[in-house]
Amino acid sequence: MNSHLEGKYAVTMDMYPLQSKEFNRIYPFYDNLREGRLTTTRCHQCGKQAFPPRVICPECLSENLEWVNMPAKGKVLVVTEEEVGVPLGFETPLIHALIDLGGQLTLFARVINCTQGELREGEEVKLVVFPVDPLPVEGKKGAIILQERVFFAFEKA
Repeated sequence: MNSHLEGKYAVTMDMYPLQSKEFNRIYPFYDNLREGRLTTTRCHQCGKQAFPPRVICPECLSENLEWVNMPAKGKVLVVTEEEVGVPLGFETPLIHALIDLGGQLTLFARVINCTQGELREGEEVKLVVFPVDPLPVEGKKGAIILQERVFFAFEKA
């Protein structure tokens, strides 16, 4: 193992995936996030829209998918605040919400930049894209490449 990678978490323990075309078939999701857009895939064959994005339609198994934009704002349906068992690297409480994105999608997502007890059902939240620690990847001829990464959460609008 290269000395630059020693002491790093194994990829299987990493909460955020490798995001480039070389490692991930849904890499456009991350490219779109970098532009501030939350996107997913919709099947041209049957119209099924799935989240998270897919490379094969879960309904009809077609590979004929397109990228579609999702709303960047939503309404909180349910709030949960985790104080015990929070993964390493995350502050407590870890706040999540079930969010309705304008009737197009309901998703369970992290909510940041708010304190315990602050977020209420019915409040509006908006998309936030933030950088996560780059991951050292061993490239050609042993070179170490730091792959820049992003992920998303929501915050009060």
